[in-house]
Parts: sequence; C-alpha cells; structure tokens
Amino acid sequence: MDASALKLEKKYLAASVCGNVLVGCVGTMLAFVADSQAILLDGLFNLTYFATGLFTVKVATLVAGGDDDRFPHGYAFFEPLVNGIKGTLVLGVSVMAVVGAVRALMTGGREIAAGTAIGYGIFASVTCAVVAWIMKRGTHETSSPLVEADAKNWLVNAAISCCVLIAFAGVFALQAIGLEEWVPYVDPTVVLAVVLISIAVPVRMAWQALMALMNRAPSPAIVKQVEELVDANLTELDVQERFIRVIQPGRQRLVLVHVVLPSDYAVSTLRTLDETRMSVHEALNEAHMATLVDVLFTSDRRWGAPLSDGGAGGPFEATATAIKEAPADQQEDDHET
Repeated sequence: MDASALKLEKKYLAASVCGNVLVGCVGTMLAFVADSQAILLDGLFNLTYFATGLFTVKVATLVAGGDDDRFPHGYAFFEPLVNGIKGTLVLGVSVMAVVGAVRALMTGGREIAAGTAIGYGIFASVTCAVVAWIMKRGTHETSSPLVEADAKNWLVNAAISCCVLIAFAGVFALQAIGLEEWVPYVDPTVVLAVVLISIAVPVRMAWQALMALMNRAPSPAIVKQVEELVDANLTELDVQERFIRVIQPGRQRLVLVHVVLPSDYAVSTLRTLDETRMSVHEALNEAHMATLVDVLFTSDRRWGAPLSDGGAGGPFEATATAIKEAPADQQEDDHET
C-alpha cells in the first residue's frame, strides 16, 4: 500500500473513531439523565467501537508496512484479530443488556424521561446516518476490510438509533390513548429489539475473524478465480500437476503455488522460471491488488501435495519412515507392545 492510500484509509478510520466517541459519550451521559438502558446500550456499543477503533488505526499502519524481522509473514492476521475482538466485545455487551432487559420486564419495567430519550434518538440517528454515509464512501475509495467493517457497523448503528427514536416516540402515543401502564415496559422492550436487530453483525464478524485466524480458505469464487489465473499463466510449461493454496486474512491474499514438472524437464536458465513467476504475480495482483504470491517448481509431487494426498513432511510420514528403517526384531517387539 502506498503512502496516499494509507493516509486515505486512516482518514476514514479516524472519522469512524470520532463518531464513536461522540455518540458514545453523549449516549452514556444522557442514559443516566433519562434512566434508559436502551440509550446506555447504544452508548456502550459506540464506546466499545471507539476502544477497538484506536487499535484499528494502528493495525492499518502495521499492515501497510509489510513484513519485518519480528513478523516475517507480515501483519495481515492482525486485521481479523481486531475485527474478532470487536465482534466479541459487542456480543458480550448485547448479552448483558438482554439479561438486564428481561429482569426489568419481570419486575414491572422501568420509567424513563421520554423527552430526553427522544432528543437523544434524533441526535444519534442523524449522527450515525452521516457517519455511515461517510464510511460507505470510504469502502469505494479504499480496499480496506477495516473500513468496510466499520461501514457495516455504522449502518446497523443508524438503524438501531432510528428504532430507538420511534420506540420512545411511542411513549407519548401510549399516554395519549390511555395506556400509561405499558409505558414502563417500553425501554426494556427497546433493548431486546435493538439486540435482535444488531446481534447478527457481531456474531458474523467474530465468526469470519475466527475462520481467517484458523487459515480457512476464502470463498469458492475467490479460490476458483485464483486457480484460473494461475493455470492461464502456466500453459507454456509441461505441467504434470499443480497445487494451489489460498488464504485471505483481511485485505491481504496469500497464494502458494506448487508446480510439478517432469523429472527430465530441461530449463535453459532460471530466468525462464522467474518470468513465469512474474506473469502469475502480475495476473493475481491485477485481480486483487494486495496479493502475495509464491510459485515453487518441483519434480516430486510430495512437496506440493496435501498430507492427505501423499504430501511430504507430516508427522505420520516421519513415524512411518522410522518404523521402516528400524531392525526387523525391533519392529516385532514394538508390534507386540
């Protein structure tokens, strides 16, 4: 990533952090004035995003810097790690809010200052909608999964704020039609509704982050695209087999290609193979800018095949080799044991 792209990404992330701290602080303060758990939940959501947002800006800088001596494979995995922590924290806040709301419903509800609550709902709805629009524009100007994750969060945040506003306006409607006894149940009901609306986002965020950290392959469409581009640039070689591994932690796509050639395959110069590597590299980076490619050539398929398909280097292979090389009498003793 060049300096201008990094600067643009950090600008949008900083805008998200500022929006979080603004809505979070206002929401937390007004929650005590209005005695509203729904407003407190909204404020805590934003303060949680603010706390993790500080790390997000730092991670964007680390990822752009590439690998170094401390992290020889770069900082790509920090992106799903931050998103996973963010999703887990929001999920934890949601669970605690549900417990509090259920308890309030079972004990007669909670009285709130409806006027203050409506004022907060208007403020939060407008602020979240503006920041969501800014972050949505950021997803088109950057290829950052960090910006994309924040954009999704702000869209949900704006929807939640609008629901809170509508619900609190319903307090006056209940009073107008003579149903004052239902007013105390509005706030805990809004909390449950907010959690139901938003719960899918932190769950999905945490799950996707976990899969990325576990080196799970990306979607079949991405893998197929990579395979087609690699195959298109290996046509000049007498390829017997090829093995392609793809992972994508965050924005960075890591591609490892093992190309199996005949054992008697003649190469005039190493430059010939380097040219093939370069063509594969250019094709993959044209499809996805942040792609790291490693293309290896071998005449022995074991160096590229997965362990389940006869690949070399696994612990079972080492055990099997040791057994084969052991004397016959020792093998019999081991078998009896």
